[in-house]
Amino acid sequence: MNTFTHTEMIQGLLHPNNQSRAAKSVEIFGYIMLAESLAILLVPQLVAVLLQLDPLSAQSATYFRIGGLLIGGLGILYVISGRLNANGFIFASMIDRPLVPPTMLLLWSLGIVPGTLAIAFSTLDFGTFLWTLFAWRADLRQRAGGPV
Repeated sequence: MNTFTHTEMIQGLLHPNNQSRAAKSVEIFGYIMLAESLAILLVPQLVAVLLQLDPLSAQSATYFRIGGLLIGGLGILYVISGRLNANGFIFASMIDRPLVPPTMLLLWSLGIVPGTLAIAFSTLDFGTFLWTLFAWRADLRQRAGGPV
């Protein structure tokens, strides 16, 4: 197990070293999550309209913003983990993200989540999961000396 100093970790954040394809895909997914978060925090009504949700009351907009804040926190974890080439996190994300579509399907079928929101989350999470999976496999082939 490698242990890094605080300074080495900061340097890794500022200047990623030998970042794998899978790590880059996780980092970019994190930036997408951060963009979603900012949109929800700054213009929740516009996001609701784009997702074809009912107009948000003041209280609903507040809760929507709290959800956006949580998405932003996850986005930061994805960005940092990708930049630091954190293979354990990358692997865990490949287990987590494919679970989003069935979870969204269940929430939609129970009437908890509107279809447009379920489709948006499912498409983004599963699509980026596939990207990370194919990047992970290309990294493994490269490490084994095979064609990428």
